[in-house]
Amino acid sequence: MAHYKATDSKCQQFRRYLEKSGVLDTLTKVLVALYEEPEKPNNALDFLKHHLGTATPENPEIELLRLELAEMKEKYEAIVEENKKLKTKLAQYEPSQEEKRAE
Repeated sequence: MAHYKATDSKCQQFRRYLEKSGVLDTLTKVLVALYEEPEKPNNALDFLKHHLGTATPENPEIELLRLELAEMKEKYEAIVEENKKLKTKLAQYEPSQEEKRAE
C-alpha cells in the first residue's frame, strides 16, 4: 500500500509541474482545435505536431536570426547580380578566343 501512495504522490507532483509549465493548457488547446476541425485530418499526429510547433511562443533570438537570414539573402542576391554585370563588362575587354589563337 505504501508503494501505491508514493507513486500517487509522484503523479501529483508531475501533474502540478505540467500545469505550472503550461504544458497541459497547450495540449488542451491543440486537442480542442483538432476536435473542432470540420474535416478531421488523415494523420492526427501530424496535426498535433504542426499545431504544437506554432503554439510555442517565439523566441526573440529566433526572430532576430530570421531577420538576419533574410537580410543576408538580399545581400547575396545583390552580389550575384553585381558579379554577373562585372563578368559581362570584363568579357568586353578580354580578347576573344580567336584573337588569342592568332597571336
